[in-house]
Amino acid sequence: MNHPKVGVGVIIQNAKKEILIGKRIGSHAPYFSIPGGHLENGETFEEAAIKEVFEETGLTIINPIVFGVTNNLRTYRLENKHYISVNLFANDYTGTLTLKEPEKCEGWNWYHPAEVPQPHFDASEFAIELFLKKAFYLKEQG
Repeated sequence: MNHPKVGVGVIIQNAKKEILIGKRIGSHAPYFSIPGGHLENGETFEEAAIKEVFEETGLTIINPIVFGVTNNLRTYRLENKHYISVNLFANDYTGTLTLKEPEKCEGWNWYHPAEVPQPHFDASEFAIELFLKKAFYLKEQG
């Protein structure tokens, strides 16, 4: 059967209230995006978020909290890939920001959430919209 896949997206906020965004290469290029990835079998949302953030950035997020869910239909219409994204928030982290997967990301930078760079990956764009609106879900996404 053909079913949507589940991803996680993580909004990491620093002390200046900026969020971490990377410029994707390869998959999801040429879009900007928050850190994230696939939910693996048997993994909690929090475990997936901690794993993906560390694999991509070298940061270890502490106590990520689920804040929203998105149904990423724009990607489905454009690429025939349907994802549901569980979005988490973290403002507590340790480690040094590092580009750990240069084959997947050009670099990581901190941006004000109302001034994110474009073009932006739909799942990430929707997560930031939820974050800014303090919403859990928005009916029209895509």
